[in-house]
Amino acid sequence: MAIPFMSMYITQGMHRSLEDAGLIVTLFGVGSVLGTTAGGYLSDKIGFRSVQIMAALASGLAFFVFGQITNFSVLCILIVLLGFIVEAFRPANLTAVASYATPDNLTRSYSLNRLAINIGWGVGSALGGFLASINYHLLFRVEGAVNIFVGILIIILLPARKVPVKEKDNSQNNESIQSPWKDRAAVRFLLLSTLWTICFVLLFRLVPVYWKEEKHIGESVIGIALGLNGVIIAVFEMILVKALEKRSAPLTYISAGIAATAIGYCFLLLPAAASFAMPLLVVLAITIGEMLAMPFMNSIFMKRSNEYNRGKYSAAYTLSWSVANIVGPMGGALIAQRFGYLYLWLLMVVVCLLCAYLFKVFAAREVI
Repeated sequence: MAIPFMSMYITQGMHRSLEDAGLIVTLFGVGSVLGTTAGGYLSDKIGFRSVQIMAALASGLAFFVFGQITNFSVLCILIVLLGFIVEAFRPANLTAVASYATPDNLTRSYSLNRLAINIGWGVGSALGGFLASINYHLLFRVEGAVNIFVGILIIILLPARKVPVKEKDNSQNNESIQSPWKDRAAVRFLLLSTLWTICFVLLFRLVPVYWKEEKHIGESVIGIALGLNGVIIAVFEMILVKALEKRSAPLTYISAGIAATAIGYCFLLLPAAASFAMPLLVVLAITIGEMLAMPFMNSIFMKRSNEYNRGKYSAAYTLSWSVANIVGPMGGALIAQRFGYLYLWLLMVVVCLLCAYLFKVFAAREVI
Protein backbone atom coordinates (compact mmCIF):
# COMPACT_ATOMS: atom_id res chain seq x y z
CA MET A 1 0.00 0.00 0.00
CA ALA A 2 2.67 2.52 1.02
CA ILE A 3 5.74 1.44 -0.96
CA PRO A 4 4.32 2.33 -4.44
CA PHE A 5 3.74 5.88 -3.18
CA MET A 6 7.10 6.26 -1.42
CA SER A 7 8.63 8.40 -4.19
CA MET A 8 5.56 10.65 -4.28
CA TYR A 9 5.69 11.00 -0.48
CA ILE A 10 9.31 12.17 -0.63
CA THR A 11 8.72 14.64 -3.49
CA GLN A 12 5.17 15.82 -2.74
CA GLY A 13 4.78 15.24 0.98
CA MET A 14 8.28 16.20 2.10
CA HIS A 15 9.06 18.50 -0.87
CA ARG A 16 12.42 16.84 -1.53
CA SER A 17 14.09 16.42 -4.91
CA LEU A 18 13.56 13.56 -7.35
CA GLU A 19 17.15 12.47 -6.66
CA ASP A 20 16.28 12.12 -2.96
CA ALA A 21 13.25 10.03 -3.88
CA GLY A 22 15.46 7.81 -6.04
CA LEU A 23 17.87 7.41 -3.13
CA ILE A 24 15.05 6.31 -0.82
CA VAL A 25 13.83 3.71 -3.34
CA THR A 26 17.38 2.40 -3.84
CA LEU A 27 18.00 2.15 -0.10
CA PHE A 28 14.74 0.22 0.27
CA GLY A 29 16.09 -2.19 -2.36
CA VAL A 30 19.33 -2.60 -0.39
CA GLY A 31 17.34 -3.44 2.72
CA SER A 32 15.18 -5.88 0.78
CA VAL A 33 18.22 -7.82 -0.47
CA LEU A 34 19.50 -8.18 3.10
CA GLY A 35 16.01 -8.99 4.39
CA THR A 36 15.32 -11.79 1.92
CA THR A 37 18.62 -13.46 2.82
CA ALA A 38 17.95 -13.21 6.54
CA GLY A 39 14.30 -14.27 6.17
CA GLY A 40 15.23 -17.48 4.42
CA TYR A 41 17.98 -18.30 6.91
CA LEU A 42 15.71 -17.68 9.89
CA SER A 43 12.89 -19.72 8.33
CA ASP A 44 15.14 -22.79 8.49
CA LYS A 45 16.33 -21.95 12.00
CA ILE A 46 13.21 -20.87 13.89
CA GLY A 47 10.41 -21.67 11.41
CA PHE A 48 8.59 -19.79 8.67
CA ARG A 49 5.58 -19.09 10.92
CA SER A 50 7.65 -17.25 13.52
CA VAL A 51 9.46 -15.23 10.85
CA GLN A 52 6.18 -14.15 9.23
CA ILE A 53 4.73 -13.12 12.59
CA MET A 54 7.79 -11.13 13.62
CA ALA A 55 8.16 -9.49 10.20
CA ALA A 56 4.49 -8.49 10.02
CA LEU A 57 4.37 -7.03 13.54
CA ALA A 58 7.75 -5.28 13.25
CA SER A 59 6.99 -3.80 9.82
CA GLY A 60 3.69 -2.48 11.17
CA LEU A 61 5.51 -0.61 13.92
CA ALA A 62 8.18 0.58 11.46
CA PHE A 63 5.54 2.08 9.15
CA PHE A 64 4.03 3.97 12.07
CA VAL A 65 7.45 5.42 12.94
CA PHE A 66 8.38 6.16 9.31
CA GLY A 67 5.36 8.39 8.85
CA GLN A 68 6.38 10.53 11.82
CA ILE A 69 10.02 11.19 10.88
CA THR A 70 10.84 14.49 9.15
CA ASN A 71 14.65 14.30 9.18
CA PHE A 72 15.77 12.97 5.79
CA SER A 73 19.01 11.42 7.06
CA VAL A 74 17.08 9.45 9.67
CA LEU A 75 14.61 8.36 6.96
CA CYS A 76 17.50 7.01 4.88
CA ILE A 77 18.51 4.77 7.77
CA LEU A 78 14.95 3.79 8.59
CA ILE A 79 14.07 2.87 4.99
CA VAL A 80 16.89 0.31 4.92
CA LEU A 81 15.52 -1.20 8.12
CA LEU A 82 11.99 -1.09 6.72
CA GLY A 83 13.06 -2.84 3.51
CA PHE A 84 14.85 -5.47 5.61
CA ILE A 85 11.81 -6.23 7.76
CA VAL A 86 9.20 -6.11 4.98
CA GLU A 87 11.12 -8.34 2.59
CA ALA A 88 12.06 -10.87 5.30
CA PHE A 89 8.39 -11.88 5.12
CA ARG A 90 8.57 -13.04 1.50
CA PRO A 91 10.90 -16.08 1.69
CA ALA A 92 9.10 -17.20 4.85
CA ASN A 93 5.82 -16.95 2.96
CA LEU A 94 7.16 -19.02 0.04
CA THR A 95 8.42 -21.57 2.55
CA ALA A 96 4.99 -21.67 4.16
CA VAL A 97 3.28 -22.42 0.85
CA ALA A 98 5.72 -25.27 0.15
CA SER A 99 5.22 -26.65 3.66
CA TYR A 100 1.42 -26.58 3.73
CA ALA A 101 0.98 -27.78 0.13
CA THR A 102 1.35 -31.33 -1.20
CA PRO A 103 3.62 -32.29 -4.12
CA ASP A 104 0.54 -32.75 -6.32
CA ASN A 105 -0.90 -29.27 -5.76
CA LEU A 106 2.29 -27.25 -5.20
CA THR A 107 2.09 -25.35 -8.51
CA ARG A 108 -1.60 -24.54 -7.97
CA SER A 109 -0.80 -23.48 -4.40
CA TYR A 110 1.76 -20.97 -5.63
CA SER A 111 -0.74 -19.80 -8.23
CA LEU A 112 -3.33 -19.29 -5.47
CA ASN A 113 -0.76 -17.35 -3.47
CA ARG A 114 -0.05 -15.17 -6.51
CA LEU A 115 -3.79 -14.60 -6.88
CA ALA A 116 -3.89 -13.27 -3.32
CA ILE A 117 -0.86 -11.06 -4.00
CA ASN A 118 -2.41 -9.58 -7.14
CA ILE A 119 -5.72 -8.89 -5.40
CA GLY A 120 -3.82 -7.31 -2.51
CA TRP A 121 -1.74 -5.23 -4.91
CA GLY A 122 -4.82 -3.96 -6.74
CA VAL A 123 -6.86 -3.15 -3.63
CA GLY A 124 -3.84 -1.78 -1.79
CA SER A 125 -2.80 0.50 -4.63
CA ALA A 126 -6.31 1.87 -5.03
CA LEU A 127 -6.77 2.42 -1.29
CA GLY A 128 -3.25 3.80 -1.00
CA GLY A 129 -3.92 6.36 -3.71
CA PHE A 130 -7.12 7.43 -1.95
CA LEU A 131 -5.38 7.79 1.43
CA ALA A 132 -2.42 9.61 -0.09
CA SER A 133 -4.77 12.15 -1.69
CA ILE A 134 -6.07 12.94 1.80
CA ASN A 135 -2.90 12.76 3.90
CA TYR A 136 0.35 10.84 3.38
CA HIS A 137 0.68 10.22 7.11
CA LEU A 138 -2.69 8.47 7.07
CA LEU A 139 -1.28 6.16 4.39
CA PHE A 140 1.54 4.96 6.68
CA ARG A 141 -0.76 4.57 9.68
CA VAL A 142 -3.21 2.35 7.80
CA GLU A 143 -0.32 0.35 6.28
CA GLY A 144 1.12 -0.19 9.76
CA ALA A 145 -2.24 -1.28 11.17
CA VAL A 146 -2.79 -3.75 8.31
CA ASN A 147 0.63 -5.34 8.84
CA ILE A 148 -0.02 -5.79 12.56
CA PHE A 149 -3.42 -7.30 11.75
CA VAL A 150 -1.69 -9.76 9.38
CA GLY A 151 0.64 -10.84 12.18
CA ILE A 152 -2.33 -11.47 14.47
CA LEU A 153 -4.15 -13.47 11.76
CA ILE A 154 -1.09 -15.70 11.26
CA ILE A 155 -1.01 -16.41 15.00
CA ILE A 156 -4.69 -17.35 14.96
CA LEU A 157 -5.11 -19.11 11.62
CA LEU A 158 -1.85 -20.79 10.54
CA PRO A 159 -0.91 -24.02 12.30
CA ALA A 160 2.61 -24.34 13.63
CA ARG A 161 5.13 -26.69 12.06
CA LYS A 162 8.00 -28.29 13.95
CA VAL A 163 11.36 -27.00 12.74
CA PRO A 164 13.49 -29.95 11.50
CA VAL A 165 16.58 -30.42 13.65
CA LYS A 166 19.91 -31.25 12.06
CA GLU A 167 21.31 -34.49 13.40
CA LYS A 168 24.95 -34.58 14.36
CA ASP A 169 27.42 -36.72 12.44
CA ASN A 170 24.90 -37.64 9.81
CA SER A 171 26.38 -37.30 6.33
CA GLN A 172 23.04 -37.79 4.60
CA ASN A 173 21.52 -35.02 6.71
CA ASN A 174 24.47 -32.73 6.00
CA GLU A 175 23.90 -33.22 2.28
CA SER A 176 20.18 -32.56 2.62
CA ILE A 177 20.74 -29.05 4.00
CA GLN A 178 23.06 -27.90 1.24
CA SER A 179 22.93 -24.29 0.17
CA PRO A 180 21.12 -23.53 -3.11
CA TRP A 181 24.29 -21.72 -4.18
CA LYS A 182 26.06 -25.10 -4.23
CA ASP A 183 23.30 -26.57 -6.40
CA ARG A 184 24.53 -25.93 -9.95
CA ALA A 185 21.16 -26.52 -11.56
CA ALA A 186 19.54 -24.14 -9.09
CA VAL A 187 22.13 -21.44 -9.79
CA ARG A 188 21.59 -21.79 -13.56
CA PHE A 189 17.87 -21.54 -13.00
CA LEU A 190 18.24 -18.42 -10.84
CA LEU A 191 20.50 -16.67 -13.34
CA LEU A 192 18.02 -17.17 -16.17
CA SER A 193 15.07 -16.28 -13.93
CA THR A 194 16.79 -13.05 -12.86
CA LEU A 195 17.48 -12.04 -16.46
CA TRP A 196 13.84 -12.56 -17.37
CA THR A 197 12.64 -10.78 -14.24
CA ILE A 198 14.75 -7.75 -15.13
CA CYS A 199 12.86 -7.61 -18.44
CA PHE A 200 9.50 -8.19 -16.76
CA VAL A 201 9.74 -5.48 -14.08
CA LEU A 202 10.40 -2.80 -16.69
CA LEU A 203 6.73 -3.11 -17.68
CA PHE A 204 5.84 -1.40 -14.39
CA ARG A 205 8.92 0.85 -14.08
CA LEU A 206 9.93 2.32 -17.46
CA VAL A 207 7.29 1.32 -20.00
CA PRO A 208 4.65 3.74 -18.56
CA VAL A 209 7.21 6.56 -18.77
CA TYR A 210 7.88 5.65 -22.43
CA TRP A 211 4.17 5.64 -23.23
CA LYS A 212 3.70 9.06 -21.65
CA GLU A 213 6.85 10.83 -22.88
CA GLU A 214 7.40 9.25 -26.29
CA LYS A 215 3.92 8.14 -27.40
CA HIS A 216 1.91 10.81 -25.54
CA ILE A 217 -0.58 8.26 -24.21
CA GLY A 218 -2.79 9.58 -21.42
CA GLU A 219 -2.52 8.45 -17.80
CA SER A 220 -6.05 7.03 -17.86
CA VAL A 221 -5.24 4.68 -20.75
CA ILE A 222 -1.96 3.68 -19.12
CA GLY A 223 -3.70 3.01 -15.82
CA ILE A 224 -6.40 0.88 -17.46
CA ALA A 225 -3.80 -1.11 -19.40
CA LEU A 226 -1.63 -1.84 -16.35
CA GLY A 227 -4.71 -2.65 -14.29
CA LEU A 228 -5.60 -5.37 -16.79
CA ASN A 229 -2.53 -7.28 -15.64
CA GLY A 230 -4.02 -7.98 -12.23
CA VAL A 231 -7.53 -8.58 -13.56
CA ILE A 232 -6.40 -11.15 -16.15
CA ILE A 233 -4.26 -12.98 -13.59
CA ALA A 234 -7.05 -13.04 -11.00
CA VAL A 235 -9.58 -14.43 -13.49
CA PHE A 236 -7.52 -16.85 -15.59
CA GLU A 237 -4.23 -17.92 -13.99
CA MET A 238 -5.43 -20.70 -11.70
CA ILE A 239 -7.65 -22.12 -14.44
CA LEU A 240 -4.74 -22.04 -16.87
CA VAL A 241 -2.30 -23.66 -14.45
CA LYS A 242 -4.71 -26.46 -13.58
CA ALA A 243 -5.34 -27.16 -17.26
CA LEU A 244 -1.64 -27.22 -18.21
CA GLU A 245 0.36 -28.59 -15.27
CA LYS A 246 -0.05 -32.28 -16.16
CA ARG A 247 0.27 -31.95 -19.95
CA SER A 248 3.92 -31.06 -20.42
CA ALA A 249 7.18 -30.35 -18.61
CA PRO A 250 7.10 -27.16 -16.50
CA LEU A 251 10.23 -25.83 -18.21
CA THR A 252 8.36 -25.90 -21.52
CA TYR A 253 5.71 -23.55 -20.14
CA ILE A 254 8.39 -21.32 -18.65
CA SER A 255 10.09 -21.09 -22.03
CA ALA A 256 6.79 -20.27 -23.73
CA GLY A 257 5.98 -17.62 -21.15
CA ILE A 258 9.33 -15.89 -21.61
CA ALA A 259 8.84 -15.97 -25.39
CA ALA A 260 5.45 -14.28 -24.87
CA THR A 261 7.25 -11.54 -22.92
CA ALA A 262 9.52 -11.01 -25.95
CA ILE A 263 6.42 -10.63 -28.13
CA GLY A 264 5.10 -8.03 -25.70
CA TYR A 265 8.24 -5.93 -26.09
CA CYS A 266 7.98 -6.29 -29.86
CA PHE A 267 4.61 -4.51 -29.64
CA LEU A 268 6.44 -1.51 -28.16
CA LEU A 269 8.03 -1.06 -31.57
CA LEU A 270 4.68 -0.42 -33.27
CA PRO A 271 4.32 2.90 -35.16
CA ALA A 272 2.63 5.96 -33.65
CA ALA A 273 -0.62 5.15 -35.48
CA ALA A 274 -1.07 2.14 -33.19
CA SER A 275 -0.49 4.11 -29.97
CA PHE A 276 -3.94 3.43 -28.54
CA ALA A 277 -3.77 -0.33 -29.11
CA MET A 278 -0.12 -0.62 -28.06
CA PRO A 279 -0.60 -0.61 -24.24
CA LEU A 280 -3.32 -3.25 -24.40
CA LEU A 281 -1.29 -5.54 -26.68
CA VAL A 282 1.88 -5.15 -24.60
CA VAL A 283 0.16 -5.85 -21.28
CA LEU A 284 -1.82 -8.78 -22.70
CA ALA A 285 1.28 -10.50 -24.12
CA ILE A 286 3.45 -9.95 -21.04
CA THR A 287 0.62 -10.99 -18.70
CA ILE A 288 0.19 -14.26 -20.63
CA GLY A 289 3.94 -14.77 -20.28
CA GLU A 290 3.71 -14.08 -16.55
CA MET A 291 0.88 -16.61 -16.07
CA LEU A 292 2.80 -19.30 -17.96
CA ALA A 293 6.20 -18.70 -16.36
CA MET A 294 5.88 -17.58 -12.75
CA PRO A 295 3.78 -20.34 -11.11
CA PHE A 296 5.97 -23.02 -12.68
CA MET A 297 9.15 -21.14 -11.78
CA ASN A 298 8.07 -21.11 -8.14
CA SER A 299 7.19 -24.79 -7.99
CA ILE A 300 10.08 -26.20 -10.02
CA PHE A 301 12.65 -24.31 -7.98
CA MET A 302 11.13 -25.12 -4.59
CA LYS A 303 10.83 -28.81 -5.48
CA ARG A 304 14.65 -28.93 -5.37
CA SER A 305 14.50 -28.09 -1.66
CA ASN A 306 13.54 -30.18 1.34
CA GLU A 307 12.38 -29.59 4.89
CA TYR A 308 15.93 -28.75 6.03
CA ASN A 309 16.82 -26.09 3.44
CA ARG A 310 13.46 -24.85 2.18
CA GLY A 311 14.02 -21.41 3.71
CA LYS A 312 17.39 -21.03 1.99
CA TYR A 313 15.87 -21.88 -1.39
CA SER A 314 12.99 -19.47 -0.77
CA ALA A 315 15.49 -16.73 0.10
CA ALA A 316 17.55 -17.41 -3.03
CA TYR A 317 14.47 -17.23 -5.25
CA THR A 318 13.21 -14.05 -3.59
CA LEU A 319 16.69 -12.55 -3.75
CA SER A 320 16.68 -12.90 -7.53
CA TRP A 321 13.56 -10.72 -7.59
CA SER A 322 15.12 -8.12 -5.30
CA VAL A 323 18.23 -7.92 -7.48
CA ALA A 324 16.12 -7.62 -10.63
CA ASN A 325 14.10 -4.80 -9.10
CA ILE A 326 17.29 -2.87 -8.39
CA VAL A 327 19.27 -3.65 -11.55
CA GLY A 328 16.37 -3.52 -14.02
CA PRO A 329 15.06 0.03 -13.53
CA MET A 330 18.53 1.53 -13.01
CA GLY A 331 20.12 -0.25 -15.96
CA GLY A 332 17.10 0.24 -18.21
CA ALA A 333 16.97 3.97 -17.48
CA LEU A 334 20.68 4.30 -18.22
CA ILE A 335 20.36 2.51 -21.58
CA ALA A 336 17.26 4.51 -22.54
CA GLN A 337 18.95 7.78 -21.64
CA ARG A 338 22.15 7.08 -23.56
CA PHE A 339 20.90 5.12 -26.57
CA GLY A 340 17.14 5.61 -26.67
CA TYR A 341 14.11 3.48 -25.84
CA LEU A 342 14.24 1.66 -29.17
CA TYR A 343 17.55 0.00 -28.29
CA LEU A 344 16.28 -0.84 -24.80
CA TRP A 345 13.19 -2.65 -26.13
CA LEU A 346 15.24 -4.49 -28.74
CA LEU A 347 17.64 -5.59 -26.00
CA MET A 348 14.70 -6.85 -23.94
CA VAL A 349 13.47 -8.90 -26.89
CA VAL A 350 16.92 -10.45 -27.41
CA VAL A 351 17.38 -11.24 -23.71
CA CYS A 352 13.92 -12.83 -23.44
CA LEU A 353 14.43 -14.96 -26.54
CA LEU A 354 17.83 -16.10 -25.26
CA CYS A 355 16.33 -17.06 -21.87
CA ALA A 356 13.43 -18.86 -23.56
CA TYR A 357 15.85 -20.82 -25.75
CA LEU A 358 18.06 -21.84 -22.81
CA PHE A 359 15.09 -22.96 -20.73
CA LYS A 360 13.91 -25.00 -23.72
CA VAL A 361 17.38 -26.58 -23.97
CA PHE A 362 17.33 -27.40 -20.27
CA ALA A 363 13.90 -28.98 -20.65
CA ALA A 364 15.09 -31.16 -23.53
CA ARG A 365 18.18 -32.26 -21.62
CA GLU A 366 16.42 -32.43 -18.25
CA VAL A 367 19.19 -30.30 -16.79
CA ILE A 368 16.93 -28.64 -14.21
